Amino acid sequence: MDLKGKVALITGAGRRVGCELALAFAARGAIVAVHYRSSASEAAKLVEQINSAGGKARCFRAELERVAEIERMVADVVMAFGRLDILVNSASIFFRRPIEEVTERDWDMNIATNLKAPFFLAKAVAPTMRRGGAGKVINIGDWAAIKPYNNYLPYTVSKSGLIGLTRALAKALAPEIQVNCVALGPVLAPEEYGAEEIAKMVAGTLVKKMGAPKDVAAAVMFLCEGTDFATGSTLLLDGGRLLA
Repeated sequence: MDLKGKVALITGAGRRVGCELALAFAARGAIVAVHYRSSASEAAKLVEQINSAGGKARCFRAELERVAEIERMVADVVMAFGRLDILVNSASIFFRRPIEEVTERDWDMNIATNLKAPFFLAKAVAPTMRRGGAGKVINIGDWAAIKPYNNYLPYTVSKSGLIGLTRALAKALAPEIQVNCVALGPVLAPEEYGAEEIAKMVAGTLVKKMGAPKDVAAAVMFLCEGTDFATGSTLLLDGGRLLA
C-alpha cells in the first residue's frame, strides 16, 4: 500500500510507541488520526509537530472500554478526512498484579482495552476500508502472549487473545483488508522499572540490547507498505528473548 494520502488511525498515539508510529506514518505522507484517552497535552503536541512539518494530523479522544465511543471516534475520523485506510491498535494497559490480588475490575480493564477494543475498532473501520477497496489493521501485541509474564496474568491473557483475534479478523475481513500483529519484547521498559530490572531485560535477549520505538515503526511500515501478501501473521520483535 502506498501510504501517501492514506488515513491512519493510531490508538494510544500520544505517548511512547504510539507517538513514534504516528510520526512514521506522517513522514510517509499519511494523514494521521491521533487517538488519546488521558494524554491530551501530549497528543496536541504531536499533532502540532506533524502539522508544523507540513503533514496533516488531528486529535480524537475516546474511552476504548466503551464501544459507543469507539464507533463515534471512527465516524468522526471518516467525517474529518473522508476515508480511513489503516488502523493501528497500539493503545494498551499494563500493570503488575499477583494472582492473589487480581480483581474483577483488573480483569475487565485488561480484556476491554487490550482485546475487546481492537475487535470493535476493526469492526468499525472495516466498512470504510472495504468501500475503498483496501485496508490494513495492525495489532501491537507482546511476546508474553507466548511466554507469559509472572504477576501479569490478565495482561498476558489479553495479549494471547489478541494473536487469536488477529488470525480470526484476517479471515473475516479478507480479501480487501490484511490484519497482522507485531508482538513486542523489551522495546520500552515500563516506566516504573528501575535500572536493575531493565538490565535483566537486556540480559534476557539474544542481541543484548533494548529495542526502540523506531524498530516497531519499521515493522509496522513493512506490514503496511512493504507487502500486501501477509495477513493473519504475528511478527515477533523481541530481540530473540523468546529463544534465550
